[in-house]
Amino acid sequence: MIVATAGHVDHGKTLLVKTLTGVDTDRLPEEKARGLSIELGYAFHDLGDGEQTGFIDVPGHERFVRTMVAGVCGTDLVLFVVAADDGPMPQTAEHLAILDLLGVKRGLIVLSKCDRVEPARVAEVTAQIRALTAGTTLGACAILPVSAQTGAGIEALRAALLALKRSVPARAHHGNFRLAVDRSFVLKGAGRVVTGTVFSGRVAVGDALSVAPGGGELRVRGIYAQNRPAEHAVSGLRCALNVSGAAVRDSEIGRGEWVVGAQAAFGTQRIDARIRVLASEAGPLRS
Repeated sequence: MIVATAGHVDHGKTLLVKTLTGVDTDRLPEEKARGLSIELGYAFHDLGDGEQTGFIDVPGHERFVRTMVAGVCGTDLVLFVVAADDGPMPQTAEHLAILDLLGVKRGLIVLSKCDRVEPARVAEVTAQIRALTAGTTLGACAILPVSAQTGAGIEALRAALLALKRSVPARAHHGNFRLAVDRSFVLKGAGRVVTGTVFSGRVAVGDALSVAPGGGELRVRGIYAQNRPAEHAVSGLRCALNVSGAAVRDSEIGRGEWVVGAQAAFGTQRIDARIRVLASEAGPLRS
């Protein structure tokens, strides 16, 4: 299972993940200095069922909305975080709109920083959240009050995550391999590594892949799936591929590109699309 966070900046998403997993997902010096997430952060942890659950911590600042979208795409469920002292804020509504448009239906609403407020404030913000999420894909999600500082509510949150995990349907592993790249870097002694969520199919060490768009060829040298060395990876997993080949030499693979199997390495000039406009928008699309 893959879990993503969402919510306004400084509402406690990163600390919540750290409390659940023991991993500080803010790894960049600038993130440490500024006290806010800039890039996607990753953690893996056994919640108690013997399996590794992957967590993607997304930035909440308005400047990093595109990064947030990259983090929540393809996840199994979301932890939608709202601070009890602030209540719903601008990026609370913006992140909710994105999750609603993406059709993210499984999740938990986490009312964070409850140690800072009185019970009456918890009840007030809970009512605000219910009003905000009404009519959206998260409208029926449970609201759990927690404090990552004191640990209050964390075990209840862990139990709720495990209960939701049992409702996540198994993903089919057939079809062309497709990995949405959300991070790409060079590791000393290994070379280029790309990470992302496997949307479909499976990949094994030695497979020939391509970068889309562009069609550059790759060869898989090594695989990490759910933060462990593996011989193969399948849809629904967080995956890191150590790759070599012409695509690595000719250009840098970046976020927004896809690594795909040979049968999916084709281009097109025509697509079918279904467009949905938020109910809150004042007017129709211009074109």
